Amino acid sequence: MAFNEKGASIKEIAEKLQLKNYTEQIDLADCYIKVRDINRPALQLTGFYDHFDSNRIQLIGMVEYAYLHSLQNEEERHEIYKKLFSYHIPAVIMCRDLKPEKNFIEEAQKAGTPVLGSPRATSQFEASLINLLGYELAPTTTIHGVLVDVYGEGLLITGESGIGKSEAALELVRRGHRLVADDVVEIRQINDDTLVGTSPAITKYLIELRGIGIIDVKSLYGVECVKDTQTIDLVIKLEDWHRDTEYDRLGLDDEYMQILDKKVVCHSLPIRPGRNLAIICETAAVNHRQKKMGYNAAAELYRRVQKNISGASDEK
Repeated sequence: MAFNEKGASIKEIAEKLQLKNYTEQIDLADCYIKVRDINRPALQLTGFYDHFDSNRIQLIGMVEYAYLHSLQNEEERHEIYKKLFSYHIPAVIMCRDLKPEKNFIEEAQKAGTPVLGSPRATSQFEASLINLLGYELAPTTTIHGVLVDVYGEGLLITGESGIGKSEAALELVRRGHRLVADDVVEIRQINDDTLVGTSPAITKYLIELRGIGIIDVKSLYGVECVKDTQTIDLVIKLEDWHRDTEYDRLGLDDEYMQILDKKVVCHSLPIRPGRNLAIICETAAVNHRQKKMGYNAAAELYRRVQKNISGASDEK
C-alpha cells in the first residue's frame, strides 16, 4: 500500500475544477492537501473554534459570505480573518463567484494560504471536490498485470511474466473490448467497496508483445478500444497447467484475491495449448455479471442434482 506523502496538489485540483486563484503571489505547486474531507467554517467565523478541522479545505458559500458582510465593522471582520488564517489551513475556496475582500486576501497571503474561486453553486461544487479528493488521496498500489473492460466488468489478468496476459488482452481488444492498462496497473481504493485501476502515463495505451515489440492500441484500433480508468470487478490468474493439480470444475465456492483492503473474486485459469483465453475471459466476465444479478449456474446445477436425488429416493 502506498500514499503520497505530500498529499494532493492544490494546483492540480485547481486545474481540474477550473478554479480562479485570488492569491497569485502564492505558488499553488507548493501547496498540498492531505485530508479527503472539507469544512464550511460558518461556526468558526462566529468565533467557535472548538473541534475545528484546520487541516481541511475550507469552503465558503453564500451563508458564510452573507454573515461576514452583515458585520458593519471592518476591523471586526479583519480580526475574524486573522484568527481564521492563524490556523494555517491548506486552502480556502469561494463558490458562486463570490469575491474575497482585500483584507481577506492580505491575511491569506501572510499565512501562505491560497484563496480560490468557483462560479458553481456551493452544494454542487462540494460534491465534485469531495469526489476528486477521494480519488486523489485514496490508498494506492501497483500490480503486474493487464486490466481490460469486458462488457462493463473490470477484468484484471495476472500471472507470471510471459504467460500470455498481453496476448489475451490484445485478442479481447480485437473482439471489441477496451484496454485500460498493460504490464503495470495502478490501483486506488476510493472507498470500502471500490477499486479503480488505471495505467501509468508512460505506458498508457501501449501493449508489449514478445517477438513484435511495443504496439499502440489507440493508434491501431481507435479510441473506442481504450479507456482511462476502470473499476476492478474480477481477477483472472493465469498459471501453467499441471496434470497433477486439481482445478475447480464447478465454481460453487469463490476464491478471492486481497487488493489493498478489499477482497476481489479470483479465478485461477490453467494454460495449455488449444485454450482460447479471450473467449474464456469473456465468459468469466459475463458469468460474474450474472452472479451479481442473482443467478449462479453452479448453484442451479447443485439444486437440480439434489432434486434428482430426492426424487429417486421418493420412488424407492
